[in-house]
Amino acid sequence: MENKLKELEKMDINAFQHDLISWFKEEQRDLPWRKDQDPYKVWVSEIMLQQTRVDTVIPYFNRFIEWFPTIDEFADAEEEKVLKAWEGLGYYSRVRNLHSAAKEVREKYNGKVPNTLEEISELKGVGPYTAGAILSIAYGKPEPAVDGNVMRVLSRILSIWDDIAKPSTRKIFESAVHMLISHSEPSEFNQALMELGAIICTPTSPSCLLCPVREYCVAFEEGTQEELPIKSKKNKPKNVQLASILVKNNEGKFLIHKRPSQGLLANLWEFPTIEIDSSIESEKGNLEFLFKRILDINIKQEKVIGQIEHVFSHLIWNIQVYGGELIKYPPKNGEWILVSLKEMEEYAFPVPYQKILQLYKNK
Repeated sequence: MENKLKELEKMDINAFQHDLISWFKEEQRDLPWRKDQDPYKVWVSEIMLQQTRVDTVIPYFNRFIEWFPTIDEFADAEEEKVLKAWEGLGYYSRVRNLHSAAKEVREKYNGKVPNTLEEISELKGVGPYTAGAILSIAYGKPEPAVDGNVMRVLSRILSIWDDIAKPSTRKIFESAVHMLISHSEPSEFNQALMELGAIICTPTSPSCLLCPVREYCVAFEEGTQEELPIKSKKNKPKNVQLASILVKNNEGKFLIHKRPSQGLLANLWEFPTIEIDSSIESEKGNLEFLFKRILDINIKQEKVIGQIEHVFSHLIWNIQVYGGELIKYPPKNGEWILVSLKEMEEYAFPVPYQKILQLYKNK
């Protein structure tokens, strides 16, 4: 480990801290979760920001805090409302874990987010990064918060050529932050590293000439900033062909279905959807037969609405969208319900089905 961090021996760490934090205080973006250091708000923002861009998160964060201003109100909320607040952000296990953890905080810690590494790390969905972010930003504790931005920044500054996709590599960067972090301003230091990675030390074409810590950066000195960090490629996502149909009954209500409580998009709502083999032609009679055989729904297919694609981390859904008439459906313990377009607004739909609904409305 020491060999990996040999560049730290040459660095004036105090000067590095000063230059980085001074830049952050002058240039930081005006983000809603930075208005105070409420641990609950920091926690919510950090969970939302996992695998999601800042610009996307801002309106979701504002609405979430409006709906659930305190951790107690969030803990008390019905899951349907929680999922509705998260609708469109994706990776729904994040909010389910957050909801479970909030209930635990209320019951075990009287509604106060714990301020020790041991206690906070035991909460559901709180990994090393989230724990470090909350402890440093909200409680001013010098704990590392190492995410992709931080690993990219430090791989360049310290010339670390280990594969950041490997879990073991994170330990190298956590050790580096432990050595670099300001003990007097840990909140500002960690946020500054994240901010630097977000707006200056970007994945491609980093703005090195604008970087406040350029003089400490080995990659800039050696001209290797475009080669770092090293990150092995993920497996190619699997393509899945689906058919989804918006069917109305004679009262103009649409049939929707609640997905299972486990697995992808758990407990969210969808339109009747089946997987179709590429060998099956999506002709009218075939689809009516397949919806009957697979979902036990009698439909009359009337028109082709269009096609949408939705990319998950490991899957690509290619969905053919149809419209039709509902003849009969099975009453399966509330999994299937009929709703008007207006009533549909109360239910949480994942992004692919929001795209389908928009496609339908635009036709």
